[in-house]
Amino acid sequence: MANIELQEKIIALIEENLKLPAGTITPDTQIADVEEWGSLEHVMIIGELEQRLGVSIPLDDAFELTSMEELLEKAGCL
Repeated sequence: MANIELQEKIIALIEENLKLPAGTITPDTQIADVEEWGSLEHVMIIGELEQRLGVSIPLDDAFELTSMEELLEKAGCL
């Protein structure tokens, strides 16, 4: 899967999980700026990324993420 395609799928999955309209999340999004993105949602998103897209981010790394840029980097998209 091409990096841009994977990036789009990750963003779509996150928007779906947070019940946000398409286009709400971008690579520049700061996680703290998304009101719907709490710690429970964060864990769910990390699990969904692995289960549905085969993207594995170690939990130690996952809890340190503060932006979509970091998440996409850890996922191998950037």
